[in-house]
Amino acid sequence: MSLQWQTGIVRKTEQATHNTRRYWIELPQSPVFSFKPGQFITLDLPIHDQRNKRWRSYSISSAPGNDNLIELVIVNVTGGTGSKYIFDHITEGSILLLRGPQGVFVLPEILDKDIYFICTGTGIAPFRSMMQYIRNNQIPHKNLYLIFGTRTRADLLYADEMWQLEREIPGFSYRPTLSREVWDRDMGYVHPIYESLAKELNPSIFMLCGWRAMIDEARERILKMGFDKKDIKTELYG
Repeated sequence: MSLQWQTGIVRKTEQATHNTRRYWIELPQSPVFSFKPGQFITLDLPIHDQRNKRWRSYSISSAPGNDNLIELVIVNVTGGTGSKYIFDHITEGSILLLRGPQGVFVLPEILDKDIYFICTGTGIAPFRSMMQYIRNNQIPHKNLYLIFGTRTRADLLYADEMWQLEREIPGFSYRPTLSREVWDRDMGYVHPIYESLAKELNPSIFMLCGWRAMIDEARERILKMGFDKKDIKTELYG
């Protein structure tokens, strides 16, 4: 964990959906930026006089590598001062002040249980980092399920990449579900999907990342199924 502030240079941006954008940031003061998949960095944005009211944290969506380039995927939150500043002012070549990595929402040391990665919106960011890490390093694992809830196909993040990872990683199942559009895959919210998949109560870890309402409901349902609270790890977005 690093609490030292350093500069980052935005090397590339790309619109991902109508309200999310991908940012690739180089960290010239760190020849290799080491972090665990699932960790986050904190940006210090010029949006307030008080320092701690300028800070905004974002999970790293890229996997660890032997370089100093990281990727963030950021949603433009309605009424969000931080994201509005980023969307309005941060472009390729922009200089950012940041610190990290931080956070304990990371993969278990040994993947000897089924893992359910359950997310909404940009909550997929840490799970994308984890899945790339598992693939890149051929980490032994049990069954892996990524259940991603969003409104429409246009809101899906990293979908093509997830379907590719599904082909490349044995035992990995990608289950996107849409709440506002009809298609030939899962529809509705994330909850019935993991309830169906985990009904045998095999040893499992549930990793939840997204809005509070989703996390609170999922925690309640998973405990009601018979799992223990130590089987549930959470990261709140928004």
